[in-house]
Amino acid sequence: MAKMIHSMIRVLDEARSVEFYGKAFGLSVADRVDFDTFTLIYLSNAETGFELELTVNKGRAEPYDLGKGYGHLAVSVEEVAIERERMVKLGLKPGELVELNRDGKLFGLFFFVSDPDGYKIEVLQRHGRFL
Repeated sequence: MAKMIHSMIRVLDEARSVEFYGKAFGLSVADRVDFDTFTLIYLSNAETGFELELTVNKGRAEPYDLGKGYGHLAVSVEEVAIERERMVKLGLKPGELVELNRDGKLFGLFFFVSDPDGYKIEVLQRHGRFL
């Protein structure tokens, strides 16, 4: 059976992205692999073995066009309202808290925040299938 190990996004500025993911989600650099034309930065934390791979293409000056195909990354937290307030205080500009119900029951409690390159990250309360 396959095991998911990472998701990759292309970013324009390594330092800016590493700082954002560190502040927002407690991710730190697990590995950094430099090549002639690009650098791969693997971010992780103690919560999971899954990593976020940042790809920085050297010499690129323009932001990436995220297109219509990208959806979002998702993380789960114990207390989503507290996490949102923490991000507000850090100046990360999270969206409003949203409650999604199905058949009269809570399905998801979440907000979105965008990283410096415009990638959306969904921050979900640990509940139901989002543990």
